[in-house]
Amino acid sequence: MSKTAKSGSWNPWRIFMVEDHPTFREGLIQILNGEEDLTVCGEAASAAQALQRIGRSKPDLILVDITLPGKSGLELIKLLRTTDRKVKILVLSMHDEALYANRVLRAGGDGYIMKQESPEDIVHAIRDVLAGHIYVSEEVLASGGKPAAKKAGSKAKRRPLEQLTDRELQMLEFMGHGMSNLEMAKKLELRAEELAAEGAQIRRKLKLKSTNALIRHAVCWVETGRI
Repeated sequence: MSKTAKSGSWNPWRIFMVEDHPTFREGLIQILNGEEDLTVCGEAASAAQALQRIGRSKPDLILVDITLPGKSGLELIKLLRTTDRKVKILVLSMHDEALYANRVLRAGGDGYIMKQESPEDIVHAIRDVLAGHIYVSEEVLASGGKPAAKKAGSKAKRRPLEQLTDRELQMLEFMGHGMSNLEMAKKLELRAEELAAEGAQIRRKLKLKSTNALIRHAVCWVETGRI
């Protein structure tokens, strides 16, 4: 559904895309621009680029990936919400929705959809969020997930990974993909000693005795979605 009429013509919804994989980004831009009621008004490959360009683009909705160079998509959402409470934000990512959906909503996002979904489903999710709804998959709802932040102080038992901060979870993912400490430090914008401290904290939370055990668990999570 188009938004407003101006000079007898309908203005499409304006979409800004934050995605660091150029092939995926360009393909989705082509799909969205092919929809009568949607148009891509800007793009960025990192959170830093997005923060520089979004203000000039004046989007109605921002599509954000979780894994980005430097700051993560979750960090970007939090930064965007400090200046704009109205723009819609939909996360489009390859990561486990059951783990990330509530993190996204708590950060200020309006929905989560995985990249594996069909283009038709992605377009549907965009329109749903633009219509003012919270979007998560039926699978998340069926498994007990809720499209709302958990109450502070909840005593419900959490999975080990849910105890990790957003940055710790991103670091675990990088480990699972075989990144070196130097590569992780650069992507996370951390000094070597800060990276080591983060790794030690992750081991404590996951009750692992060594770095090798942590890496094995990280690889298992990336490959199977389970720890």
